[in-house]
Amino acid sequence: MNDPHRILLVEDEELNRMLVKAVLSRAAVDAVRRAELVDATTLKEARESVRAGGFDLILLDLNLPDGNGLTLARELAASEPDPGRPKPVVVAVTASVLPQDQKAALDAGCDDFLDKPYAAADLVATVARHLKD
Repeated sequence: MNDPHRILLVEDEELNRMLVKAVLSRAAVDAVRRAELVDATTLKEARESVRAGGFDLILLDLNLPDGNGLTLARELAASEPDPGRPKPVVVAVTASVLPQDQKAALDAGCDDFLDKPYAAADLVATVARHLKD
């Protein structure tokens, strides 16, 4: 059996973090259910976690108490990849759902966009689509 995937959940709202953890831990997709979730509640914490490395996927809230998540997406897009380790997939997760918001996220380097509020099935499908076994 492969090692579990690692997901960085960048979300400042505790209730939203709890919801994501509950949904993913009950997912019918084995790779999603077994994934290790690491929390970051600020842009600073997210940067520190990313520096430590090893994430397959980042679920990135865009409105954080110390800045905009798109800043991190731009930094990741501009960074040199670690040898032997692909860059993590970045999924913007936000209540900002206007077409220009989605375009801004994709232009900043996000690989996908999930708007809040989302259905549990949409969260699982989005994560499963990007986790490779």
